[in-house]
Amino acid sequence: MDFAQIVQTVALYALPVLFAITVHEAAHGYAARHFGDNTAHMMGRITLNPLKHIDPLGTIAMPLMLYFATSGAFLFGYAKPVPVNFGRLRNPKKDMVWVALAGPGANLVQAILWTLALYLLIALGVNERFFTGMCEAGVLVNLVMFAFNLFPLPPLDGGRILVGLLPQPLAWQVSRIEPWGFFVVMALVITGVVSSLWMRPLIALTSGLIQLLLTPVRALLF
Repeated sequence: MDFAQIVQTVALYALPVLFAITVHEAAHGYAARHFGDNTAHMMGRITLNPLKHIDPLGTIAMPLMLYFATSGAFLFGYAKPVPVNFGRLRNPKKDMVWVALAGPGANLVQAILWTLALYLLIALGVNERFFTGMCEAGVLVNLVMFAFNLFPLPPLDGGRILVGLLPQPLAWQVSRIEPWGFFVVMALVITGVVSSLWMRPLIALTSGLIQLLLTPVRALLF
């Protein structure tokens, strides 16, 4: 991949990535406030200002270094996690599930909206590859974030959902993984386990469901 192509790819993905991480993190904060924890609101994290959610290392430096080092074959990054005091939620065990679901749910909604935008561009005869490519990037980025964050291992959202759904003794055992969870997840990502056994099947399933959901829209536009 030559330098010009890399720059073009970064330009295509920049806006979708900023939207994806910003709305994801803000959704966690909004859900936490709704269920009784005002921590994120007090720290100014319930906002659509991406600067409040960007981690210089995890959101910018690491993805760019990996992209250049692997020619786009492997990417990984993260944003500043929204602070949530689960003990302040009205019903901590149950409400934790909704707070955790809010982030991936926001990405799912964005994937649907980017798909709608792509349909509209095609229906209007807009052939500019940059705009259609950005819509495709928006769908992909949000499906990847949706699937990855639902992986059922703390500290990912899927792990918190699992803890909230399991009976207390099992929930306690799973929650004990959290201090080492990031390293376990990274190992599973590097070895391809997360991608092949979790993300690809879930992304394919979710993409198919979005296409099914938007069937009436396609029928109307095309």
